[in-house]
Amino acid sequence: MKGLKLLTEFICIFVILQFMVTVIDPQIAGISGDMLLCALVNIGANKSKIIDGVYLAQDYLKNSKIKNIDFTKVQKHGIQATKIVLDIDEKVDERKGTDVRKCIILASDKIGLAEKAKSFATSAIDTLLAAETKVHGTTIESVHLHEASGLDTVIDIVGTAIALNDLRYFDDEIITTPVAVGGGMLSFSHGVTTNPGEAILEIFKNSKITISGGKVKDELTTPTGASMLVNLATKCSEFYPQLKVSTVGYGAGTKNFDEFPNVLKIVHGEKTTSYERDSVIILETNVDDVSGEVLGNMLEKIMEKGAKDVTITPAITKKSRPTHLISAICDTDSMNSILDLLFSETGTLGIRVRASERFIVPRSIVKTTITIQDKKFPIRYKIIGKDKNFKIESDDIKSIAESINKSYKQTEELIRNIIKKELS
Repeated sequence: MKGLKLLTEFICIFVILQFMVTVIDPQIAGISGDMLLCALVNIGANKSKIIDGVYLAQDYLKNSKIKNIDFTKVQKHGIQATKIVLDIDEKVDERKGTDVRKCIILASDKIGLAEKAKSFATSAIDTLLAAETKVHGTTIESVHLHEASGLDTVIDIVGTAIALNDLRYFDDEIITTPVAVGGGMLSFSHGVTTNPGEAILEIFKNSKITISGGKVKDELTTPTGASMLVNLATKCSEFYPQLKVSTVGYGAGTKNFDEFPNVLKIVHGEKTTSYERDSVIILETNVDDVSGEVLGNMLEKIMEKGAKDVTITPAITKKSRPTHLISAICDTDSMNSILDLLFSETGTLGIRVRASERFIVPRSIVKTTITIQDKKFPIRYKIIGKDKNFKIESDDIKSIAESINKSYKQTEELIRNIIKKELS
């Protein structure tokens, strides 16, 4: 229980101190490893530290040598951005993914990266390898990297880890906007495929980051850039949070497009509100021929599908008919399954869909075990805001109440007193 107290205190301190935010903005030109690295250099990361670090990294990758590396300023459609200048002597066309991973881990140790930076670098290459393994139907030990097998991939990942550590951005809340991936056809080592490629789709599949095609028939987002992004961003939003901008960085890609500047934008600043902002989907439909029993059963099913909330409001519609307005709040992950449920359960012919931004109080979920009547019960509760206010999961209260043969109200009070003692 003492450990729980310390954990809770840490969570509360974290919520209070997390006022800085970094926004990664790939919604127009996408993201690649070098664009991310260059944007961080542009915003203020120490390029000497990065160059010295990646020179050490080359020692752990056979048959590859850096002949020259530097960062320079370029113009992209009137925007001054930073571009990497890289000359590598590469004597192999492909490598085992495990060789690249080993290089990144050993280099991170040699450079003396902080634990958060090491963890990021390892997770980024692991995400890339997992995607390639899935696409090719092989194992981590046998999968080969082709386009991402060179020293430039190591430079992108290790260099970015050094830059983020130097800027202390690992302590920030990191948000991404939706990612432009491009369109058209894509040539790679195994032939031709549609863009976005299979590895890109696999990387984003298990994340909460949304993607869009973009404005050109070309590759805008690379697997390396995608792998780093999903291991950095804690959430994805179409809109910037409320912040006071302190610095802005632009990282240039190698390609030039007529339609837009090929740059990745990073914005760093201070939050102007202690509330968090996120995006939700609101689904609404009116039904005038559904019984209360059906509505009650449907409400429970919608919550089971992952809805954040559901309301059913009585109203009057055309021809003075009594109706019910069903409104469900959800995220993009659960939207389709809830749509299917609403159509099948109500017989409605149409459902309105709209995106909405909301402010929410920061909260953290604590899972622990409590003892009542010499019995141990798992319990979940939310710590809300910077104060030690908390809300107990109602399903857990109900389950414990049935087990100890007490009312819901009595059980809630018992649990509340136990938690208060632990938090005091």
